[in-house]
Parts: sequence; C-alpha cells; structure tokens
Amino acid sequence: MATTISSHVEGAQIGHDDYALTRVPESARYSWVSVAVQRFGQLSALSQFLLGATLGFGMSFWDAFWAITLGAVILEVVSILTGIAGQREGLSTTVLGRWTGFGKFGSTLISLIIAVSLVGWFGIQNAVFAEGVHALIGGLPVWAWCFITGMVVTLIVVYGFLSMAWTAYITVPAFLALAGYSIVSALSQHSLAELMTSPPPGPKLSLAAGTTLVAGGFIVGAVITPDMTRFNRSPWDVVKQTVVGVTLGEYLIGLIGVLLAHAVKSADVIHIVTSTSGVIGTLVLISATLKINDWNLYSASLGFANLIDTVWGRKINRGLITILVGLVGSILSAAGILQQFQGFLTMLGVTIPPLAGIMVVDYFILRRYRAELEESAARGTIPERMETWNPVMLVTWIASSYIGYKVAWGIPTLNALFAAGLLYYVLMKLVAQLQGRPAPRFGEVEI
Repeated sequence: MATTISSHVEGAQIGHDDYALTRVPESARYSWVSVAVQRFGQLSALSQFLLGATLGFGMSFWDAFWAITLGAVILEVVSILTGIAGQREGLSTTVLGRWTGFGKFGSTLISLIIAVSLVGWFGIQNAVFAEGVHALIGGLPVWAWCFITGMVVTLIVVYGFLSMAWTAYITVPAFLALAGYSIVSALSQHSLAELMTSPPPGPKLSLAAGTTLVAGGFIVGAVITPDMTRFNRSPWDVVKQTVVGVTLGEYLIGLIGVLLAHAVKSADVIHIVTSTSGVIGTLVLISATLKINDWNLYSASLGFANLIDTVWGRKINRGLITILVGLVGSILSAAGILQQFQGFLTMLGVTIPPLAGIMVVDYFILRRYRAELEESAARGTIPERMETWNPVMLVTWIASSYIGYKVAWGIPTLNALFAAGLLYYVLMKLVAQLQGRPAPRFGEVEI
C-alpha cells in the first residue's frame, strides 16, 4: 500500500514541472526581455520600498545612495557569474551545485538552506501582502488574509515560468506607474534638495550595515539566479537583464523609498505607501508583491525537489511541492515572521554569499566537472556521476560565514563572499597537491 501511494505521489502531474531536475532544452528558452521583466519584477516590490525606507530612516540620502551602490555592485557581479553558469548548463542552482563544488549531499545542504530561507522570504512578503489587503478590505483578520494571499501566489507558481512571466507583464508596468505617481503626489509637497540634504529621521545606520542590508536583501536572489537564467539563450542575455534589472530595481525603487522615509519621517512601508498613494497605490503595490513572492516560492520548490531526489531518490512533481511549500509559507506569515525582517536580512547577508563564492570558483576556475557537463549537454542529459561529498566545501562555508558574521572591518556580506572564494580555491589546491592530481574529487556515485 505504501509503495502504491508513493508511486502515485511521484507520478502526480500538477501544473508544470518546469524541468526541475533536468536541463532546459533550447526549444524552451525565452528572449532576454521576457526574463529581464521578471528580474526587474523581483526588485520592484514592497520589499524594496521597505529596504529603501529602512535605509532612509537611518541614513542621509547620499549615505543611502552609496550603500545602494556598493550593494548593487555585489549583487550584479554574483548574479552575472552564477547566471552565466545556469544559462550554459540549463540547470537550476541546486541541481547545478552537484557538479560545482557541493556534490550529492552538499547540494542537499544548499537545497535546504536556500529553500528554508526562501520560505521565510515568502512569509515576509505574504504578510505585507495580507496587511495591505486587510487595510483596504478588512473583514477577515490579517492571519486569515495571509492564507488567502498565500494561496493566490501558490496558484500562479504551480503553472511555472510562463504564468509567472504573464504576471510580471501586468504587475511591473503597474508598479512603475505607481512609482511615478508616488513621487509626484508625495515628494512634490517637499523640496527635493531639502530631502536630499536632511539628516536621517531615525537612529543612525552605518554604511557597512546599510550595504549589508542592500546586498543581504537580494543575495539569495543573486545566488539562485540560475533558476531564472537557465531559460536564457546566451550569456550576453544574462548580462543585459542583470544590469537592467538590478540597477533599475535598486536605484529607482530603493531611492524612492529613501526619499519617502525622509518625507514622512517613518520606516513603516505600509504607512509610507498608503499615505502617498491611497487606495489605488496600495492595490498596485500589493500586486507588485506577487513578482518577488512567486520567485521565492518557485525557487524553494526547485530546492526541495533536488533535496528529495538526492536524499530519498524520489522525483516528486514540482507543482505538488509548490502547493505544500505555499501552505507552510502562509502559516509562517500568519505567525508574524515579518517582525524579524532586519535581523533576517543581516543573517542572510553573511551565510548565503559563500555558496556563490564556492560555486563560481569551482565552475569557472577549477572546472572540475566541466568536461562531464559539456559532454552530457551535447546529449541533452546530466552527468551520470557526481561527488558524494566535498569536505572542503563544508569547511569553507562554515569558516567564511563565521568571518562574515564576526569580522567588524569592512562589509560583512563582501567579507563572506570573498573569503569563501579565496579559501575554497586555496584549500582545493592544497588537497590537489596532497593527492597528486590537478582536480581533486572526493568519491563519486552514479545517479
């Protein structure tokens, strides 16, 4: 009986699986504009207003500008490098991790870290979504709206990349219209020069802390870029969409948040939005929340799909996983996870970047599995063998996360990222010398 139920679960076809555990074929790739709209959509959301308002509440305009600049550079470099790897191989972040330093069980670890982090992000965004709906409609308590709004996003994600693209085509232009309206309606009542030179209305935030908030706020998005760029057609497409999406998202949306925080003297994004744009503005901003939350849920489902496959050898349909993860995220949002927003960002700012540092060094510099990846790509499959476990990766991840968390000098996010890349390269070279071969591998297993 148990075996029968298990086989039915594995064979369940709900929504679109979207090549969760295989390469995306060339025939299923999209133009860079289609992907770029979704990339910008990830950064044109309430979270960016909230981030900008947090910066503006504790920093002057120009200090916030430099924090956004430094954070955006980190995000663009990481996104482009991981994104090109994903585009070339047509694989999601967690599946690609099997052959870029993490191995079978290491990819399970990053699947768990990324998926759990994204479920947390889903809860944060969904709580904002639900609070906005509650403010406009009322009737049900906020926790009940959390379940309703969570299931709306889940329904979109169940049908995969195509339905998410159409959602972006609607919500992104609407958000841009709102952003312009917010500037005219709210900032026209203040002197722009005054807002740009006024002191922060709240407790002072340092440049390092501000940069960490910016980079930490989207570092998970940068690390999981392959989930999106595997649908791109060329590396140049990855570069174009990243530069356009990240630059517009961070500067346009983030700096508007900074100015609005200075104008209304508050870091409360809901208060800022409703006090500047009214009912229509709130409705559009709520719809814009979809464009980051759908990707949170989408990538979380890919992470769990890889985890289940590597640990239990079960290939569960991504649509089914999406429904289950959506329910969990909705429960977290109803439980009030939004209150941990700033602490959550700071934690992500130092624990997630090492994953990208390891992947980039292994794929582009050490190139330990590039030959197998290229050979299998020609057949439209994935390599038949992979490492069971890479202890150097684990040591690197723990040490660089600790460095990012403990070292007070500089920018914690950047410290963790560079420490991971450098430490992983040096340790792998030392192991190579001890083993007497150029590309050390730590045991292999057939898929």
